[in-house]
Amino acid sequence: MWLTSSSIGRKVVMSVTGSALVLFLTFHMLMNLVYVYDVAVGTAAGEHYYDKVCEFLGTNWYALIATAGLAVLVLLHLVFAFILTAQNYKARGKDRYAVSGKQPVHWAAKNMLVLGIIIILGMILHLKDFWYNMMFAELMGDVHNGIEPAAGYDWINLVFACPVTVVIYFVWFCAIWYHLTHGIWSSMQTLGLNGKVWLDRWITISYVWATIIVLGFASVVVAAIINNGGFTGC
Repeated sequence: MWLTSSSIGRKVVMSVTGSALVLFLTFHMLMNLVYVYDVAVGTAAGEHYYDKVCEFLGTNWYALIATAGLAVLVLLHLVFAFILTAQNYKARGKDRYAVSGKQPVHWAAKNMLVLGIIIILGMILHLKDFWYNMMFAELMGDVHNGIEPAAGYDWINLVFACPVTVVIYFVWFCAIWYHLTHGIWSSMQTLGLNGKVWLDRWITISYVWATIIVLGFASVVVAAIINNGGFTGC
C-alpha cells in the first residue's frame, strides 16, 4: 500500500495523524481551562463546572470510541515516526542535517526523536495521573485515593500538589511546544501547502498555536498551585 510502503506515504500518514493530535490537544486544553475558570470564580464544592465536563465525558460510548481512536492515532504517529527516523539515519548518516544554501535547520527538526521520547514519557505519566485514576477507575468501578473518578477538579489539585510532578510536567510542556512549532508547519508542507508565502504563514501559525496550547496547559498547573495554597507534598 502506497501510504505505508513509500517514504512520501509514511510522511502523509505522519502529517494526517499529527494534525489530528494537534486538534485533540487544542480541545483537551480548552476543556481543562474550565478548571481554571472554576478556580478564578471560586465555584463551590459540588458545583465545579470541570467536574460536570468530566462526568459528561466519563465512560460514555462516545468517549470510549474517541479514546480508542486517539490511541490508534498516537500509535500510528509513533510507529511511523520511528520508521522515518530510522530511514533518515540509514540514508544520510552523519550528514542527515546538512543543507545547501542558507536555509536554516530548526533545532526542533534536529531533535524530534529526543523530543518525541520526552513526550512519550510525559504522556505515560499523564495517563497514570489522570486516565488511570478517572476513566479506567470508572470502568473498573474503583475509587482511588478516596476521590471519585469524575472528580477532575480534585484530581488536578492532588496531582499538582507535588513540586516534583510540576517540574516534570513543565519539562513535558516545553518538549510539546518545540515539537509543535516544527510539526504543525511541517505537516502542512507535506500535505501540499508548501508555497513560499504559505510556508512562512504556517511557520508563524505553528509558533502561535503551540504557544497558546502550552500556555493553556501551564495555566491549569499554576491555577492548581494557587488553589492549593502552594505545594502540600507528594
